[in-house]
Amino acid sequence: MEIVSTNIGEHKEIDWKGKKVTTGIFKFPVDQPIFLDVEDVKGDVICNREKHGGIDQAVYAFSEKHYEHFKKIYPNLDWELGMFGENLTLTDLEESEIHVGDRFKVGETLLEVTKPRQPCMKLGVRFNDMSVVKEFWNTTMSGVYFKVLQTGFVKAGDVFEQVASKPENPTIAEVYRMKRKKKLG
Repeated sequence: MEIVSTNIGEHKEIDWKGKKVTTGIFKFPVDQPIFLDVEDVKGDVICNREKHGGIDQAVYAFSEKHYEHFKKIYPNLDWELGMFGENLTLTDLEESEIHVGDRFKVGETLLEVTKPRQPCMKLGVRFNDMSVVKEFWNTTMSGVYFKVLQTGFVKAGDVFEQVASKPENPTIAEVYRMKRKKKLG
């Protein structure tokens, strides 16, 4: 697993169906290394600190391979990495193989897997189509949140080296299925 793209977002206020929505989900690739700090990615805007950022959600990663699934459903979008609001786009992030508590050394950092992302309406805003939220829930392609145990810089091309495995813990896909069942009934 390797970083394909590092992405950050800016504060953006948009009109969504007559209502002002403030978001940082419009992330875009950057060429320089990004700094992964304890509660967030430096230079990345987080507009809702209740739902994003913080120790257990400091960094969000999503698989480049998952893009193909969504591109088939939404072929008319102007696709770019960072579309899902991820800070790190990875070559082959597989939620069914990554366990809560697994640790990875990448760039100057040490990261620990904490939980899957739950989609919210801002993903629908990003896609200009609320049906993507349901589509997202109907897969296990949730991406992964990481806790930053050792801060530092990462960049495109950096390899994720697994340094600790917690196979006794549930996988991200298992946690996501449990959350989906609870959310959707």
